Amino acid sequence: MAITAALVKELRDRTGAGMMECKKALVETDGDIEAAVEHMRKTGLAKADKKAGRTAAEGRIIIKFNDAANQGVMLEVNCETDFVAMGDDFTDFAQKVAERIMQDAPADVDALLQMPLQDGSDETIEVALKTMVAKIGENMSVRRFHTFSTEGLLGSYLHGNKIGVVVDMLNGNEELIKDVAMHIAASNPKGLDETSLDAVELAKEREIATAEALNSGKPENIVAKIVEGKIQRFIKDNTLVGQPFVKDPDVTVGKLINDAGATILNYCRLEVGEGIEKKQENFADEVMAQINT
Repeated sequence: MAITAALVKELRDRTGAGMMECKKALVETDGDIEAAVEHMRKTGLAKADKKAGRTAAEGRIIIKFNDAANQGVMLEVNCETDFVAMGDDFTDFAQKVAERIMQDAPADVDALLQMPLQDGSDETIEVALKTMVAKIGENMSVRRFHTFSTEGLLGSYLHGNKIGVVVDMLNGNEELIKDVAMHIAASNPKGLDETSLDAVELAKEREIATAEALNSGKPENIVAKIVEGKIQRFIKDNTLVGQPFVKDPDVTVGKLINDAGATILNYCRLEVGEGIEKKQENFADEVMAQINT
């Protein structure tokens, strides 16, 4: 039987699943829509897709390095509640996804989702994720990842499972790298140094500082000095090398690194759920939402 667009749409309307999943189910059932619905219910795809619109802002950060600590990955996988994020099933899935990234270096999340979760299996990460959504009953997603490859040394710090930092350092040691990673986790600098700050944001800060100085009635001949002082303070407060080291505020991170003869090549900080707008619900509404699911 021909698999028409109308047939795919009908199955999609009935199950809430994606178009590709619907088409695949129809092909496997030779166009029998009732059989396709049953097939999708058995595999959990219909149930999983219906949960896809729910906010998943909890989860965990996974960090993995190779034995030489010169290649690695940092991954964020999301779910709806911290309870699920701490569970064995969710953790095992996230670990396996990170291992797949380490092994096959996908270009992006879309490519990653089409890869097998485990060697020797036909089950893709996308299908495994939807199966887990159907089993556990929460929306989940593989949100983002960063890969690292360096001639230096990689180190990391995990604050619980919610904040992860990877630092790429040349001529550093494990203890120094971890200290810097802990600092980044706590202080969340906007960039490594002045050159890595957002030029638009820096220009806006200069504009604000200029307006404040002029409106304060200060003589025009010292406005420029006041503005420059404020901008330098902004740079110091918001760059990694300019910030006071959290374990010794009398020393900047830049001085700490220089004194050790090391160089920070790069760093990355991920925080679970950052940038995701969380839906606010009271407890009673949340319970009713679960009952009506």
